[in-house]
Amino acid sequence: MVIPNWNGADDIRQCLDSLHAQSLKPHIIMVDNGSVDDSVSLVEKHYPEVEIIRHDYNKGYAGGVNPGLQLALDRNQDYVAPFNNDAVADKHWLQKLVEYLDEHPKCAVAACKLVSADGSHMDSTGDYYTTWGLPYPRGRGEANSTIYDNLTDIFAASGGASLYRISALREVGLLDEDFFAYYEDVDLSFRLQLADWKVAYVPASIVYHATSTTGSRVKGFFTEQTMKNLPWLLWKNVPAGLLPTILPRFTLVYLFFFGSAIQRGQLWYALKGCGRSLVLLPKKLGQRRHIQKNAKVSTRYIASMLEWDLPPNAARLRALRARWHAIRGKR
Repeated sequence: MVIPNWNGADDIRQCLDSLHAQSLKPHIIMVDNGSVDDSVSLVEKHYPEVEIIRHDYNKGYAGGVNPGLQLALDRNQDYVAPFNNDAVADKHWLQKLVEYLDEHPKCAVAACKLVSADGSHMDSTGDYYTTWGLPYPRGRGEANSTIYDNLTDIFAASGGASLYRISALREVGLLDEDFFAYYEDVDLSFRLQLADWKVAYVPASIVYHATSTTGSRVKGFFTEQTMKNLPWLLWKNVPAGLLPTILPRFTLVYLFFFGSAIQRGQLWYALKGCGRSLVLLPKKLGQRRHIQKNAKVSTRYIASMLEWDLPPNAARLRALRARWHAIRGKR
């Protein structure tokens, strides 16, 4: 179990208490990203069994998880689970995921049902990637119900609380630390899909999550990370045969996001994200060559796993598309 932590003193007790109460007891590693609050001393005092890895500065979600993942690889464990420090697990959360992976050796990741902290709404029932180049968490914001309570293969697993098979990580690598935060979990699942591993959703495994509490502390953080990471997600992973479909749509969406950032007074953060994305694009294209060269599935298979529409919660984009269709219809 790997918990990335950055100034999480307000949340870490509930998180660790829920993990200690698991029906299947995990070994817990906390990777601290240079916290300046008392979260580390709190864990040392009240949870001495937790193994702590310390960073001198904030390395983001990916950099805050990878050292724990690497330890699990080095120790030849079977499975490893990243877990957000603002999440609380149901008593049988881990056991349900382990049982599923034990029974399905071709599955690389088992994802749980993530719901809001009070259990009233869904946070994620599996992440998906669309032909517009946009990932999205299925069910986010919908009232918590049984509508998604079926075992099924999904495109991607949320890094907030999923169980990974070590042998699969050994094959495709860990989280891409250049992403820092947001979409690095979708990137990893995309690479696993290309390598012919499955990703599954296990609804009987439940976690309660306070969505985006870390990112909301820093102004412009989501804008900068989104503008930086979304192009990398596409360029690294989308097969060449799907680029003619996805790239033009993504370009329109990216320009829309840039304009929206300007409207929100976040031009500087959008420019920073775009700039960083361009600077590292040659590196990402080099990674793409390796990923696509080693792909074991067909483009048709990847196409079958995509959502051929805008994300359900992309209300403004859907409205703009409807207006465009209406204008074209009048001609």
